[in-house]
Amino acid sequence: MDSLSQIALGSAVAVAVVGRRSSVKKAALWGAFAGTLPDLDVFIDYGDALSNMVYHRGFSHSLFYLSLVSPLLALLICKIHKEMALYRHWLVAIALALLTHPLLDTMTIYGTQLAQPFSNYPFAVGSIFIIDPLYTLPLLIGLLWVLWRGKRALAANTAALVFSCCYLLWGVAAQQHVLQVATQQSQAHENSRILVVPTALNTLLWRILLIDDNAYYEGFYSLLEKNTAISFQRYPLDAALYQRYQLHPDVQTLAAFSQGFYALEQHGEQVIMTDLRMGQQQNYAFSFVVPAQAEQTVARLPRNLQLSDTLQWVWRTLTGEQSAASQLPHNPTNPDAAPAPDHREPAQYSSH
Repeated sequence: MDSLSQIALGSAVAVAVVGRRSSVKKAALWGAFAGTLPDLDVFIDYGDALSNMVYHRGFSHSLFYLSLVSPLLALLICKIHKEMALYRHWLVAIALALLTHPLLDTMTIYGTQLAQPFSNYPFAVGSIFIIDPLYTLPLLIGLLWVLWRGKRALAANTAALVFSCCYLLWGVAAQQHVLQVATQQSQAHENSRILVVPTALNTLLWRILLIDDNAYYEGFYSLLEKNTAISFQRYPLDAALYQRYQLHPDVQTLAAFSQGFYALEQHGEQVIMTDLRMGQQQNYAFSFVVPAQAEQTVARLPRNLQLSDTLQWVWRTLTGEQSAASQLPHNPTNPDAAPAPDHREPAQYSSH
């Protein structure tokens, strides 16, 4: 999740645990620090753009390592504020603020390595977008209210925490509903793997991705639409290109991190690999140039998507002003280059 959400969650959790026994402002401050601490790994350079993507949410998001840090940070806080009598309460507050960070991140589709150092598997539920106002705003409102009114308003902070948890449960339930609908309608693609993720800033409009050895398919499903038919757009894959690069270490790295939801495309002299989970067709968040030589490093292609375009598209789709299958305005990965070729096949596949 975004930093503001993590700060709000960490503060709210700490206030809920020690707010009655210590200063509310003190609890909110240390909770915010603990809530954002795991994301400080963004300042680590792992050597190239792909490694920086893959290893973010790595050791700093490990439940094991964070559990080891919690007692030390709680002890430091108690020493600073001379509150050793409250050590047990501060320990619970800091442990929860630290551990809820990677658990919340796991609800997004990015991939969080919770089990480091025992496993580098990127856990990803994908039931909430990386920024969701309906999750974050209630936490901020409850937190600001208790900071203003003091201990007598602790119930508002608790209510915000309960609402945020319920919203996460709603996201999982909505995702499972859409997954069931999409699975029923994609029976023509028996060998395809399926991914269901929310579109930007909401849990009402969902993106469905199917992928097999020959193509991937993208469709959208709105919970507000009465028509439940999903229209899938087909994008063919170059099997020969996959065969040629299947042992390339950088391609293998992206394939493992994306859990197989990636694409390879030939653009002139360059081979582009793209994580298909984040973004959508022609507006993906992570695309890289595959190094042609062993001594070269992976370069990430810039993304120039305007957030306003995405929000307008989501709003028009949710309000029924346009079909969910309508594409966002084309956004070339390189602003100085000609638009990338559109590999869509002319006809759409509609599931009924």
